[in-house]
Amino acid sequence: MERALRRQTQEIRQAIDAITLVCSGTLSTRTKVCGKKTCRCATDPEARHGPYYEWTRRVEGRYRHNVVSPRQAELLERAIANHKEIQRLLRLWEAETAAAILDPDNLNH
Repeated sequence: MERALRRQTQEIRQAIDAITLVCSGTLSTRTKVCGKKTCRCATDPEARHGPYYEWTRRVEGRYRHNVVSPRQAELLERAIANHKEIQRLLRLWEAETAAAILDPDNLNH
């Protein structure tokens, strides 16, 4: 049974192995008002400062926030997408495992 399952899940394992950057969380883009009454941002929403990027995730049960650079935001965007892809692949792997275990033909091996 394990050999058959290993063959069936080889593509899933290869896809996971090919991924390098992995992070959970969300990436937000914000603009801000500086607080100066004479600044255009005080009256014109299009003139707000930014964009600023903020990464939010849970660490040990608590939310953590970091302001990140545009380059870091690009990397995080990819890493977060990779995390979601790994979760999808693991659900597929789990389904393959359950099917292999529950298959009556496998009980005889």
